[in-house]
Amino acid sequence: MRAWAVMPSAAQRRAPVRRGSCQLVVDGVPEPFELAEGDCYLLTRPRSYILRSDPETDPVEGSTVFAGAADGIAHAGQGSDVFLLGGGFTFSSRAQDLLLDQLPPVLHVSAGTPHAETVRWALTAINQELTDRPMAGALVAEHLAVVMLVHILRLHLERSPRAASGWLSGLTDPVVATALTALHRNPAHPWTVAELAHAAAVSRSTLAARFRTAVGQGPLEYLTHWRIELAARRLRKHGTTLASIARSVGYGSESALSVAFKRVTRTTPGEYRRHPTRT
Repeated sequence: MRAWAVMPSAAQRRAPVRRGSCQLVVDGVPEPFELAEGDCYLLTRPRSYILRSDPETDPVEGSTVFAGAADGIAHAGQGSDVFLLGGGFTFSSRAQDLLLDQLPPVLHVSAGTPHAETVRWALTAINQELTDRPMAGALVAEHLAVVMLVHILRLHLERSPRAASGWLSGLTDPVVATALTALHRNPAHPWTVAELAHAAAVSRSTLAARFRTAVGQGPLEYLTHWRIELAARRLRKHGTTLASIARSVGYGSESALSVAFKRVTRTTPGEYRRHPTRT
């Protein structure tokens, strides 16, 4: 096999090694990751990175490699000793803050670790859905990708429960996790700290203290940011009225949503709908 090195697009932030082995080098991370067959990696934020067979080869831009790809399969070097299946997740800036920015830049799932089998199963199923293109295949693949992401996050929590922060840290505390589940399950409900404390079977002061310690903000402050993220997601879909969006995320009027939206994002819903990439 001729030596090879590829710098993929930053959008391709996850991949399993289906065959062979290679190195993963990520900008800002001092040591390369040794990837073996059955391993998987996830970049939690867009950073430049290189996949390579050895450190002596200059990397080729991924766009150049994929320009001549047939059926979505690109080739680097010669032979077929290594095969990876790449992909990515798309998050808005607020979802990135809420979900991933508390994580290390790279999560590496070794083949022999817990959850690795489920991750591999999900990736195999995604590949089949996108290759065979059955009815609703893209939708099924999208949900399988979420399953894969959850298992990677579970693995990270099992490895380093004390290193987690933000909402991820909250999942390690059963009291806070109960409150988070309630907020996510029904964000439009007019929640109070007393209601959330009752659901978690603790006092209001206990819930408030443990939630702030784990997540870094109070439960109702977290709820506001989560509602705004949900509203932003709906604003990116054309044809949805601001009034219906307001009702769906727990605000009684367009004006109430607009005030909260501008306080959190520093822009109005109308401005965000016109230019969603600016925030």
